[in-house]
Amino acid sequence: MSWQNRTNRIILLIIFSSIFLASCQLGRFVIYNFADINDYKKFKSRPLTASTSVFNFQNTQSGKFPKYLNGVQFDKYLADNKTVAFLIIKSDTIQYEKYFEGYDKQSIVPSFSMAKSVTSILIGCAIDEGLIKSVDDPITVYVPELTKSGFSRVTIKHLLQMTSGIKFNESYVNPFGDAASFYYGLNLRKEIGKMKLKTEPGKQFEYASGNTQLLGLVLERSLKGKTITSYLQEKLWTPLGMEYDASWSIDRKKEGLEKTFCCINARARDFAKLGRLYKNKGNWNGKQIVSQKWVQESIKLDTTGGSVNYYQYQWWLPTPNEDFMAEGILGQFVYVNPSKDLIIVRLGKNEGDADWWTIFKTLASAY
Repeated sequence: MSWQNRTNRIILLIIFSSIFLASCQLGRFVIYNFADINDYKKFKSRPLTASTSVFNFQNTQSGKFPKYLNGVQFDKYLADNKTVAFLIIKSDTIQYEKYFEGYDKQSIVPSFSMAKSVTSILIGCAIDEGLIKSVDDPITVYVPELTKSGFSRVTIKHLLQMTSGIKFNESYVNPFGDAASFYYGLNLRKEIGKMKLKTEPGKQFEYASGNTQLLGLVLERSLKGKTITSYLQEKLWTPLGMEYDASWSIDRKKEGLEKTFCCINARARDFAKLGRLYKNKGNWNGKQIVSQKWVQESIKLDTTGGSVNYYQYQWWLPTPNEDFMAEGILGQFVYVNPSKDLIIVRLGKNEGDADWWTIFKTLASAY
């Protein structure tokens, strides 16, 4: 066999091996390795279309913001800690907006777990419309195939509060862990069908992305044929005047299911509008997008039924009854402080060495 023929066979073997590996969960994990800020390019997705009536924050960038953070010049501190976008918005005016690492206002960044908060908003919209009766509904009303696994004891509220008691390994490092299976797998419905309970629902909080993916399946079933992405377009993306096209990653092209625990791919300014909606108690320029009652329930302090004082309906509560935020792995944040009329968006390649919870509260205190 000639040298050229051997080379061609090796090349073909590499190509076919790559195709085979990419078709399975383990292969995708090996190829893609760990969660990355460019992951939106790797997965199939459904499109979101920019609004024809764009809402724009005022943009003076002449507002008050610190010159130094933890003893380091502010811009440098953000850059040193792997930030790619940072916005401070006070009273609908951009006080500070900077991009790093070659990113700009048009750069797409995946939300990661900030999508959990968006899923919660859509659950609220579905309840407002009567598509879902109540957070007290057992999830088996919508996903009856889980009845045999004991999920008739699990309510929508348990999923929202992460108190369902599901058995779920949140590790993205373990290629056989549940989070990796959900993130890299090609059949979320099949993975959901394997889920089990390990503790009694309503007894304790345990952060698990499986809760939010179950919420996604409940939502999809309640929409009766409409995709979750199209519902997001209808209820939020268009009415909130989103400036840019975006997308929501799905598990596979044919009859795919949105990865509702993660993976909305958008720009910093549009992420900020989700914070503005909740800052204004669900009202958008005079139109009630999601009920005030739902917003209040979503971010209130509630430690009953196993819930904790720093988390409610898929929103984190840094200072209960004062501020709240959406958070994603790699340090994606939309922080909101209603009393200060303040929104902060931070997107990054990773969290760096920064304590962002403390930083957001420190920045808010300056206003």
